[in-house]
Amino acid sequence: MTANFDMIQNVYAHLKEKQDKAREVLGRPMTYAEKVLYSHLWNSPDRELERGKDYVELAPDRVAMQDATAQMALLQFMRAGTPTTAVPSTVHCDHLIQAKVGAEEDLHRAVDENKEVYDFLESVSKKYGIGFWKPGAGIIHQVVLENYAFPGGMMIGTDSHTPNAGGLGMIAIGVGGADAVDVMAGMPWELKWPKLIGIKLTGKLSGWTAPKDVILKVAEILTVKGGTGAIVEYFGEGLNSISCTGKGTICNMGAEIGATTSIFPFDESLARYLRATRREVVAALAEQNAALLKADPEVYADPGSYFDQVIEIDLNELGPHLNGPFSPDRAWPISKMKEAAKENDFPEELSVGLIGSCTNSSYEDIDRAAGIARQALEKGLKAKSLFTITPGSEQVRATIERDGQLKTLTDFGGVVLANACGPCIGMWARMDNPEGKRNSIVTSFNRNFAKRNDGNPNTLAFVASPEMTTVLALAGKITFNPETDTLTDENGNEVKLDPPYGDELPKNGFDKGKEGFIPPEEDGSSVEIKVDPNSKRLQLLDKFPAWDGNDFIDLTLLLKAKGKCTTDHISMAGPWLKYRGHLENISDNMFLGAVNAFTDKPGEVKNHLTGEYESTPKVAKEYKKHGVNWVVVGDENYGEGSSREHAAMEPRFTGAKAVVVRSFARIHETNLKKQGVLPLTFADPADYDKIQEDDKIDIIGVKELKPGSQLKMVMKHKDGSTDEAILNHTMNENQIEWFKAGSALNLIAAQNNQ
Repeated sequence: MTANFDMIQNVYAHLKEKQDKAREVLGRPMTYAEKVLYSHLWNSPDRELERGKDYVELAPDRVAMQDATAQMALLQFMRAGTPTTAVPSTVHCDHLIQAKVGAEEDLHRAVDENKEVYDFLESVSKKYGIGFWKPGAGIIHQVVLENYAFPGGMMIGTDSHTPNAGGLGMIAIGVGGADAVDVMAGMPWELKWPKLIGIKLTGKLSGWTAPKDVILKVAEILTVKGGTGAIVEYFGEGLNSISCTGKGTICNMGAEIGATTSIFPFDESLARYLRATRREVVAALAEQNAALLKADPEVYADPGSYFDQVIEIDLNELGPHLNGPFSPDRAWPISKMKEAAKENDFPEELSVGLIGSCTNSSYEDIDRAAGIARQALEKGLKAKSLFTITPGSEQVRATIERDGQLKTLTDFGGVVLANACGPCIGMWARMDNPEGKRNSIVTSFNRNFAKRNDGNPNTLAFVASPEMTTVLALAGKITFNPETDTLTDENGNEVKLDPPYGDELPKNGFDKGKEGFIPPEEDGSSVEIKVDPNSKRLQLLDKFPAWDGNDFIDLTLLLKAKGKCTTDHISMAGPWLKYRGHLENISDNMFLGAVNAFTDKPGEVKNHLTGEYESTPKVAKEYKKHGVNWVVVGDENYGEGSSREHAAMEPRFTGAKAVVVRSFARIHETNLKKQGVLPLTFADPADYDKIQEDDKIDIIGVKELKPGSQLKMVMKHKDGSTDEAILNHTMNENQIEWFKAGSALNLIAAQNNQ
């Protein structure tokens, strides 16, 4: 049965009318991304929207939340004052399951350890009409692709890899929980109108090259911030050789280039996937509207006239890649890894190979990896490295168990983990390296920041396709090139592997496996939600105080962050995930990974009340206790990575008034705005260097804050001298009202309670 088919029918019923209206206003052909965006405007357009400048109000079709971010999102929604969600919404329990021993034992342990949180999420879901996917049902993005994504639709999700649904032709954008609250409460959702990057794929994927290599190459070209503020739209003949789930992989990891989202047009592969996942009616509707679900022909004929940037990649020339370590845009063709390992002193031995995750856990991914394992077993070979498999959903797991791939991979030496995020997000109790030695791992995941997977700063994590990860685990080293190198079989013969092959979809259809979905209640008004006031995992939210109407004077500098400061650096995941529903306790991890520019040490700052160096969260809480307001200064692309709004809520909770940086990542900047923290950028990035450790900082112009206004920062140094810097902001009138109210949620609650 197709979920929310009435909503999908309604979208298609008005698609042509809305696109025709937009085309009339624009007076020109439209890209596919524009067609979806304009058809989801809250109000009909009366002019062409300016890319990178205009803020617009949109009407997404649905919301998806994973359990780690859903806790805070739903705690906020409970304060919004609405009886039920305005659009179809779902919660997916995938982030709190720690990988340690194997799927069954790990899942049982997670259900026991997280019972309080799961019960809370299930009860809130029942009360407010939200679909609930139980622990073990699968990773949010795979489950959304299998059940909810549809061509031409728009969704938001409280996870940065929500763009995975772009593989099924959907505009799907990762957001913070406060954005989800807006949409669930029936409010318009705000977005800065994105720029457009067109990526033309020519040729055909073949040999050892996989869809993952497309996005690994794109990451090299655009870097981790080259997609910021833009939607990436793929087109060209090369799309014909990429499956729907392969397209999902490419869109998923588009988050690593900072893109707002990525999208593919409707084609036969998307129709095949819809039918394979029992959504024949959606496939038929999409086929009837096929011309509306791709760019106009003029765009493909002259892309340079319609996109802000056009990149062309010849798939015939593209080879397999490894990206890393420590940044997903550090790309190496596998043919160059021997030289790269030698020149950079990468540990050549591969400690662990890990396949799966939301990025690469489709049936096709696992079948291609199993094909390599099957070749190895036939030659008497097994994995030399430790090897793990994370199915993306219960449906994928049940199907690959039925069809034999799981047995092949376990015979090869693999350990099957739960249908959950696990090592990809740091939920990995790694047992093979207790000393924390310097080592290399290869994953088919999406991120590889330092300490992300196992908490060990000495682990060099490389990202690759599942098939490349599998063959490197077989060889036991990161420098093995299957295109040219040989292995030695059990008889001492030199053998070479054939390029991998896998079925795009299961020949005998998908096996749904164990039922993991609890549908929304018809009427949840009688459901009682209980939160123990003594709980260490959950805490009801208090209102953040409204702005007092004054400029910020004598702010204390909590931290001047040096270099990369991702949301992982601001609010670590891993063992801290257990506190995602308790703002006070999760704040004990604030900035533990951020490097202090004055000491070059992470997680430690000067306490200006005592003069001693102490842990950053301890100092911040000390400031809060004594009524000391503070500011953080950061570097380029501050807040890149995950959508976690805790990285904005924790500073707000402990006394941050502003965050001043050279540049922001999109989601984090929005999250700061939503929580009432002023996100400001240096007009001259070199002014970052003027900040001294003992500065008292004034921010002047807050009282006159308006769209496009500039503010002045006065740095009062310890020796009595001062420096000044001009600051910019990107807040519009509505966002300034959030700031004045103390948060966007305060404003929503006040409006709903009128």
